[in-house]
Amino acid sequence: MAQNVAQKLISSHLVEGSVAQGEEIGIRIDQTLTQDATGTMVMLELEAMELPRVRTEVSVQYVDHNLLQADYKNADDHLFLRSAAQRFGLWYSKPGNGVSHPVHQQRFGVPGKTMLGSDSHTPAAGAIGMLAIGAGGLEVAMAMAGEPLYTKMPAIWGVRLVGELPEWVSAKDVILEMLRRHGVKGGVGKILEYHGPGLEGLSAMDRHVIANMGAELGATTTVFPSDAEVRRFLESEERGGDWVELVADPGAGYDLEEEIDLSTLEPLIAKPSSPGNVVPVREVAGLEIYQTVLGSSANPGLRDLAVPAMMVKGRQTHDRVSFDINPASRQTLETLASEGYLLDLIAAGGRIHQSGCMGCIGMGQAPATNEISLRTMPRNFPGRSGTKEDKVYLCSPETATASALTGVITDPRTLDMPYPRFRLPAKSYVNTAMLVPPLPGDDNRSVELVKGPNIASLPEFDVLTDHITGPVLLKMGDDVSTDEILPAGAQVLPFRSNIPRIADFAFWQVDDSYSDRALAVKDTGGHLLVAGHNYGQGSSREHAVLAPRYLGLRAVIARSFARIHWQNLVNFGVLPLTFIESSDYDSVEAGDELHLEEVAERVRGGLDLTIENRTKGTSFAVEHALSPRQVEVMLAGSLITLHRRRVAPAAPATS
Repeated sequence: MAQNVAQKLISSHLVEGSVAQGEEIGIRIDQTLTQDATGTMVMLELEAMELPRVRTEVSVQYVDHNLLQADYKNADDHLFLRSAAQRFGLWYSKPGNGVSHPVHQQRFGVPGKTMLGSDSHTPAAGAIGMLAIGAGGLEVAMAMAGEPLYTKMPAIWGVRLVGELPEWVSAKDVILEMLRRHGVKGGVGKILEYHGPGLEGLSAMDRHVIANMGAELGATTTVFPSDAEVRRFLESEERGGDWVELVADPGAGYDLEEEIDLSTLEPLIAKPSSPGNVVPVREVAGLEIYQTVLGSSANPGLRDLAVPAMMVKGRQTHDRVSFDINPASRQTLETLASEGYLLDLIAAGGRIHQSGCMGCIGMGQAPATNEISLRTMPRNFPGRSGTKEDKVYLCSPETATASALTGVITDPRTLDMPYPRFRLPAKSYVNTAMLVPPLPGDDNRSVELVKGPNIASLPEFDVLTDHITGPVLLKMGDDVSTDEILPAGAQVLPFRSNIPRIADFAFWQVDDSYSDRALAVKDTGGHLLVAGHNYGQGSSREHAVLAPRYLGLRAVIARSFARIHWQNLVNFGVLPLTFIESSDYDSVEAGDELHLEEVAERVRGGLDLTIENRTKGTSFAVEHALSPRQVEVMLAGSLITLHRRRVAPAAPATS
């Protein structure tokens, strides 16, 4: 039977289940990726699991998010992560070496392999023919322990690309076109597979741009074939021996099909405050801006900074505009310097920041209050930039640079200049000096974890109770993001290794009284939350579950959930429930006291549950979509607890 690329990747790694759409499957994981915003928790989970050494082919710990060292907290965590990489047998990418996704593609990605990452943009590695999936940190820890990834078999969505991109239109406009068509929920439960003759004009890093932001569609992952372009890319990285061809068989089909004629695309832009709020640039042209930010994981390629450098050469950016340059990797920064592009950016007013996520995660580069910031980054959720009243637009490097020159949002096609034709340099500037390999053999067993005063052990998680009674502390609408549940940024993320402290910021963007109100009812039964569709979209950070769980959250009732957050809720024993009748959502208000009976028994039996609204004297039915494996996790209280039970030595027999 003819197979597409996604089917080949899954079938070659399938260890449990069948590839029937919607069925739970287990997939063997070859590689893992962790970064410092989520990785500290992963390492604490490995410690709690008492894992002697990772069991994957390759696992890499990156330090790319929390790079600002305003006090001891981030610096202490960097030392902790270095010691954990030595203790558990991981590669360690030093601070300043670059963003995990492009660095991994450059140095470790291998076509045909699977990867699980504790970052929602892990699917970027699909650019070179990998099956790369973002997940919560605990699932990544389990993969490091040799456990399969369990997920529901997605539908495979074939996107056929034809034609060639016009001048001033680039890969960012391709994924923005997908978001314009389908919004932030369009890819939920699906794998996107790009194919067709239009691929010939897209480099491996162009494909990275598209695969990276497939996460904003809600997709499980994105895959591209491993073709001649991927071979060229790996050879340029001095890793040609890692290339294998991986393309769809002739006649292979897809569950859904779509076509994009690249020649018809124009410059696009996502308006505040959602990646799905996409319009043509010409519709918002002329709005005054304060800032543009180039780079980060969503536009990490050399061309994404070289083209802007050619655009600003001999020119100066507008005096009102902060022109921020965020190289995605130390290797790219070195190449920019060696080829002369960096000097052109600096001369034009560029503010050069270190290689890392930086402004993308709100770690510096925050814009002025109520002023427009144009960014080549993947997300513009409210407040993610570090400024609560932000106005962040997402666009291509060409649009961002054109706007930096004029001081207003500008369609780059209207500039009085020829389109810069970028060509890859003849020399490859491969630099592996900031990658520290794992300790060999059993040398890791004696390594002590270096824990600063801000690093706290994981809290204990109690089992699922027979009844849940508590108030609805928040009722929210659709598309609530993890940035709204637990903010990122320089003020919050330094507490990522300290759940009691980071919990103070839970739902800070939504209602800053939430944590105090939650603590007030924590010992009397806890509380519940109610939300609309796509609850928990965005980042994979499990802190968005751990913090509310620490504050006494017992259940979330929503119209629908984002995949990663739903699984994170299960992993830490928060019951995710879905309204059977969507209209019942309207009947619940914040402050209502809800009661559930026979919870553990009905979850164990796969039965619907009835929720009594004691405030209103009404009731309604809800359901859960837990597999038998996930039911075990819920009943145990957390995946860690269940894992401990399974690996614990059997008690000696008594005579």
